[in-house]
Amino acid sequence: MFAWWGHFVYRFRWPVLGVSLLLLAGSVVALANGGTLKNSGGQNTESGRAIALMHDQLPQSGPGAGSTFVLVFGSPTMTVQDPAFKQAVLIALQPLKDDSRVKSIDTPFDVPAEQAKAMTSTDGHHVFTQVSLKDDYATARQFYKQMRTEVHSDQLEVLGTGAVAIGSDFDKYLQSDLQRAEVVSLLVILPLLLIVFATVVSAVLPLGVGGLAVLGGLAGVGLLARATDVSTYSTNIVTLIGLGVTIDYSLFIVNRFREELAGGGTAEQALIGTMRTSGRAVTFSGVTVAIGLSAMLFFQGTFLASMGFAGAIVVAIAVLYALTFLASLLAILGPRVNRLRLPFPRRAGGRGLWHAVAIRVMRRPLLVLVPIVLLLILMASPIFQIRIANGDVGMLPPNAETRRGYDQLQKFPGQGQTFFSVVVRYPDGGPLTSDHVGDLYDTAARIKQIPGVEAVESMVSFDPSLSRADYQALLTQPASAQPARVQSIVHGTTGSEIAVLSVVTKYGQESDASRSIVHSLRSMPTPPGSSVLVDAFSLDFTDFILQRIPLAVAYVMIVTYLVLFLLTGSLVLPLKAVIMNILSIGASFGALVWVFQQGHLSSLLNFTPAALDPSVPVLLFCLVFGLSMDYEVLLISRIQEEYRKTGDTTQAVAQGLEKSGRLITGAAAIMVAVFLAFGLADVVLIKSIGLGLALAVAIDATLVRALIVPAVMRLLGSANWWAPGTLKRLHRKISFGEELAA
Repeated sequence: MFAWWGHFVYRFRWPVLGVSLLLLAGSVVALANGGTLKNSGGQNTESGRAIALMHDQLPQSGPGAGSTFVLVFGSPTMTVQDPAFKQAVLIALQPLKDDSRVKSIDTPFDVPAEQAKAMTSTDGHHVFTQVSLKDDYATARQFYKQMRTEVHSDQLEVLGTGAVAIGSDFDKYLQSDLQRAEVVSLLVILPLLLIVFATVVSAVLPLGVGGLAVLGGLAGVGLLARATDVSTYSTNIVTLIGLGVTIDYSLFIVNRFREELAGGGTAEQALIGTMRTSGRAVTFSGVTVAIGLSAMLFFQGTFLASMGFAGAIVVAIAVLYALTFLASLLAILGPRVNRLRLPFPRRAGGRGLWHAVAIRVMRRPLLVLVPIVLLLILMASPIFQIRIANGDVGMLPPNAETRRGYDQLQKFPGQGQTFFSVVVRYPDGGPLTSDHVGDLYDTAARIKQIPGVEAVESMVSFDPSLSRADYQALLTQPASAQPARVQSIVHGTTGSEIAVLSVVTKYGQESDASRSIVHSLRSMPTPPGSSVLVDAFSLDFTDFILQRIPLAVAYVMIVTYLVLFLLTGSLVLPLKAVIMNILSIGASFGALVWVFQQGHLSSLLNFTPAALDPSVPVLLFCLVFGLSMDYEVLLISRIQEEYRKTGDTTQAVAQGLEKSGRLITGAAAIMVAVFLAFGLADVVLIKSIGLGLALAVAIDATLVRALIVPAVMRLLGSANWWAPGTLKRLHRKISFGEELAA
């Protein structure tokens, strides 16, 4: 089929190129009409169901809810009591008061004294104001930056923070991270391609195809965002994956095309041979990467599922462009692909460095294998101390305004607390009956007894001087007969079927103490005739991901094993590949814990040490497991091709490594350069994934492919190719593994 495709592309090279350019034009149009990216998820957890109830029934959860930001005003000299301080705050806020997008502005100068105290810092030199907007969060995040420029003061320092501000800052830093990574990648990749190919035309082709694939991937993400929620991180992940795999695939194809030409073939013969071998290998590699990315679909209801879709889109486009756009260009160029040769020394014929490395390794395989495996296990050892917790504003760089504003806000009374919402639902009647109010009062009293709970804020606990009977009498009166304060509390905490009790603790969202509190809340007996849901979103989201990781890992390993069997016809080689992947992934995981959790290199890399976000191990595993198959396919298929000629495993390994070693090294160097460019990111999530992938690929292409694989295959000998007779016959019938050398 692939040989036929090579013949077809050569015969119709100009129409194929034209179709590819039409796809490019379509990508540009789609990119301009894409949907808005946003992070969402967790709807299918207990917290998600609690939030949905509150959103439906509580007035503060209606349109515009959560669409707020905070402005922190401060002065090292003036105090809040100074009239000039108040005047400076009001002058700075005046442009916002005149802005039609603003619903309300709360300052400590126009709220009750108790609330004003909470809005004043303990040092007396700072206040915060809360700005509520008419638009929803996703819309407000888009115009916050412009709105923030309206607020400035010659006398006070102003810091913006809060939900909308933090979301906008993430957008800004993710965009700058993407632009920086693209520039750095271009500056590093082009020289590497010139070194690998030694001709300008050959070097430019992979870079051009990579750019087109990324554009197509971003367009696909935009279209996907019109149908479902897609994470704001998707553009960075798509660019990272797209550049890496497309340049790798293009490298394999261009290199094989030049080899075929050097062997004396015509342009048509060279393209047919290239498609039959490298084209097939690229397609297979795309399938293995897609297998890894498809594991993210086990995390439905989180942004990881959308990132899996986004990654699969860009990989599919990378394969498509490699087999169409690049193939048609090679057909058109023919021998001119070697034009503009650089004055580099030409490679000498015969056996070279990689052949010598393989032979040396296979002379004493255990002497090489044991210390390297021990080294990788040592690198992986920090993984046993891994801590997983949802990332927050701490993923922004320390100098980000919203990060500094958030840190300043922690110095205000009542800040730094964690709130868990207990939603009590009465499906057969509202919460404001005498019996229900009494039950809610008893529930609040039990919650107060839980160790670590500092307070319960609700309609049955706002005044400690009131008894159970007092609350029953007060809350069952008509609303018009209740004091204004009581009306406000009832209006904000009850719906047609629900009552919400807010549990306050000083412990962090995902601390062991908070986890214990949530467990106690969910273990309490429910009031008669009701059901209870506890909103502990951060904990539930982390647990949701962690519970599904084993299933996703098992799926990737099993499916990859099966596909590699179809490639090789062996039961042993796929097992070796899976174990090698686990070693390289484990080492990169250990390095991530050592750097980002334990804080080594934090000052150099400009981040604050913290527990790893639960998405990091998922993304890293899925991406590395798929991407490392590039080199497995390339190396094993070359070795298998030589083994079919000679029947000698030792010589097959040496020759296979000789023919693919330089290409693997070059491809890995380029991929590592791309990933390290993303390692320069300001957002910790992108930084950690970039550095983790760079390390995993570097380990995989050097220690694993160049040293461990030859050593293991030498020890296994003829057992490398073993499979029961029935499976061998099945494999021969399918013929999926025939001539897959790249």
